[in-house]
Amino acid sequence: MPGRRRAVACLALALPGVLLSGCGIYSFNGTNIDPSVKTISIQTFQNTAPNAPAALSQRFTEDIKDYFQRNTTLKLVPRDGDLQFEGNIAAYDYAPAAIQQVGTVSQAGTNRLTIQVQLRFTNTKDSKQDFEQTFQSQADFAATQDIATVNNDLNAIRNITRNIISDMFNKSVANW
Repeated sequence: MPGRRRAVACLALALPGVLLSGCGIYSFNGTNIDPSVKTISIQTFQNTAPNAPAALSQRFTEDIKDYFQRNTTLKLVPRDGDLQFEGNIAAYDYAPAAIQQVGTVSQAGTNRLTIQVQLRFTNTKDSKQDFEQTFQSQADFAATQDIATVNNDLNAIRNITRNIISDMFNKSVANW
């Protein structure tokens, strides 16, 4: 009898998930995608920021594709997807974030890297969801790290772009 109770309890816990996922609109990862939306196209985000590393455009584009493929069931197509993403890396700024006084000299205590990405999102199934928006994220670095050091730290830049991608995801398919 205890085994039967355990099986019923497991079924009771699993059944709501099966029922909710069957409708195709809501999922446990927070997306709110209409069931008629099946495909997504993500064009290469061009790098128009003069200070950004050359590889940032390709890396950012591949990271956003990976993020959507991991978190949705949408099929990635080269162009004309039901959901379309295109844009550019608009700013890549490394500047002092905190000034400190060392003797009689003012110098950077912390430097901040700020990345801005402009996105044009098109939902071919519901044009009321279309938008254009600039997304931004930043991280602070020790004053001893120059921009070349930061540019060579792939994890540092990826942490910043991961925040931007998450915000884009939430705005486009989670309706947050």
